[in-house]
Amino acid sequence: MRKRTRGTAALALLAGATLWQAPARAADWLETAAAPLKGTAVTTTFLDRPGYRAIIKLLPEFEKKTGIKVNYEIVPYENAREKQVLNFTSRGDLTVALVDLVWIGEFAENGWIEPIDGLKGDAKVTDPNLNLQGFFPLLLDAFGTWGGKVYGLPFDNYSGLLFYNACMLKDAGFDKPPATWGALLKDYAPKLTKADKNQYAFALQSRRGETQSADSFMRVLWPFGGSLLDKNFKSNLNSPESQAGLQFRQDLMKYMPPGVVSFDHNEAVNALAQGQVAMITEWSAFYGTLTDPKTSKLGECLAVAPEPEGPAGRLPALGGFSLAVASQATDAEKKAAWLFIQWATSEAIARPYVEAGGVSGRSAIYQQPDIKASYKFVEPMVASWQKGVPQYRPRFPAWPAISEVVAEWGSKMMLGETTPAAGAKEIGSRMEGILGKEGYYSGKKALLQ
Repeated sequence: MRKRTRGTAALALLAGATLWQAPARAADWLETAAAPLKGTAVTTTFLDRPGYRAIIKLLPEFEKKTGIKVNYEIVPYENAREKQVLNFTSRGDLTVALVDLVWIGEFAENGWIEPIDGLKGDAKVTDPNLNLQGFFPLLLDAFGTWGGKVYGLPFDNYSGLLFYNACMLKDAGFDKPPATWGALLKDYAPKLTKADKNQYAFALQSRRGETQSADSFMRVLWPFGGSLLDKNFKSNLNSPESQAGLQFRQDLMKYMPPGVVSFDHNEAVNALAQGQVAMITEWSAFYGTLTDPKTSKLGECLAVAPEPEGPAGRLPALGGFSLAVASQATDAEKKAAWLFIQWATSEAIARPYVEAGGVSGRSAIYQQPDIKASYKFVEPMVASWQKGVPQYRPRFPAWPAISEVVAEWGSKMMLGETTPAAGAKEIGSRMEGILGKEGYYSGKKALLQ
């Protein structure tokens, strides 16, 4: 059906499912704008995740109304950046870029994606109800903005949340989850850990790679007042605040399952789902896995809260993407791509998108009482998006190289092969070497992250 699709049979079934009917006003605008572009193709990259399965389910309606074909290739996250970079450097066929939080600096600085100023300046192909203010400001800033310019619109966004087994907490004498990381460590963890029964209080996904660097290491820096870099782009990892966060992680290790340093997201989620641990901090996107009786034993015991606060407040993990128009596209393809991006991230389809399993970056949908009642993760997620750090993971092009260093030495810290202080010093030295070669200290590059 689609020349670039390599999805599963299940995805094909989803694409042929009952179609949602768009409001007349949105359909009229979209049909009018797309009329000159009928027959144009949009080509993009999708992941095998709920947000993409949700948009695939709605795609036939977009194609019917616009006459624009949406071709997509479903690839593993681990290969998504590399495949797109290769496509852009060889001037391939991608017309819509899928931009991760940590790729936007690289994509924007290399000129691979278009700022939206010029696109939305063309009223003929811009939704009169575009309403950029309708996105959570944190999401538009973190996922779509670089150097003061907006390049992409938020799509498939996540927040770190505290998922927990309310029944296990109740049995241990707690009627609510820990509000702070300190309480989790000192009050909850000792009572919830029964090592002889293979039961533990917490699991922190920490497998070496991006999971270690972003989901484990960075998670304990910000809430404790620490950070990877200071304002001059020098290492801040040996500051008292950063060291407090890294030492906290070490102190929590005795309340986590053996082998947690090799846990990826699926292992952490499964540990909660099968009753091995009482709490995890994980992406909001895993809510469906934890509510599905085929993959989880939790049932009514599942509960969700915002991530705990640290001394610096609640600064949870941020994850997700934006969709941006590829600069290599032809003029017609750019217009078609802009129409697709506006539609996929619009307030008009926010409800059917959420109901199909996606997470919208629009705030209005989460104010609907039935949505809040149906999805336990909504209110904690909305609370977590009120304040955050756009550079939770640095978004500059140097991040992949730095991530490898953090992953190596962060793992060694957790395994006891080095101390938080010595490991932080080693990361700092290597990180500053990378940044120096990139030109951040010579003035060649602006100190943007």
